[in-house]
Amino acid sequence: MPLRIGCDLDGVLADMDAGLLREAEALFGEAMAQQLQDSLESAPPDAEPGEAAAASPQENLPPPVRLEMTSRQQRRLWRHVETVKNFWEGLTEIEPGVIKRLASIAAERRWEIIFLTKRPESAGATSQVQTQRWLESKGFTLPSVFVVQGSRGRIAAALHLDVVIDDRPENCLDVVMDSKSRAILVWRDDPAQLPAAARRLGIGVVKSVNDCLDVLTQLDSPNKDEPGVMARVKKLLGLGESASA
Repeated sequence: MPLRIGCDLDGVLADMDAGLLREAEALFGEAMAQQLQDSLESAPPDAEPGEAAAASPQENLPPPVRLEMTSRQQRRLWRHVETVKNFWEGLTEIEPGVIKRLASIAAERRWEIIFLTKRPESAGATSQVQTQRWLESKGFTLPSVFVVQGSRGRIAAALHLDVVIDDRPENCLDVVMDSKSRAILVWRDDPAQLPAAARRLGIGVVKSVNDCLDVLTQLDSPNKDEPGVMARVKKLLGLGESASA
């Protein structure tokens, strides 16, 4: 059976932080934007949003922001983003060319890719349509985009996904706890900051989406039932027995 893969967008494929920095400069000025850039480079990867945002129901939060801003600044920034026409179409690829590579491998191996995002709306087209246009502009034709709410694990279970790729440890935890899907965490930051529970709970960890595609290609190879190959893949991803087979 072809693999069914759920792939997150912001922080995995799309550089949302750079887009938000651009809008923060327009809203707060160049000096403030530089401070945010400096804070982004020094902040831990799992930095929490502002206090007020953290206190809101998780389902109502916009995508996580790693910029060190007050809750009021974050609210102002998101309100500003809502006025920017087709904001989500203006983002850049974190790994240039990786979406085109994903599209090529998926077509060759008949993988079913579902892109998952929690993007709020902005002016212009809906966030879903903006995301579809963006993916097509990067080389993925006819993308399937699901604007999600709630647990990624329950979504993975409902969609019968084999693998979910995400850059947030909490989303990967949802996947392994609430579904039979494999979770792969794209962790570009210091390995020392990786939550200890990730590997213990069977969450695979890679440094990039390109590395993730290398692993998935091995997993889906003609010799995938060969013990030596599977052992290498499991070792590379750090998959434990607690994750579903």
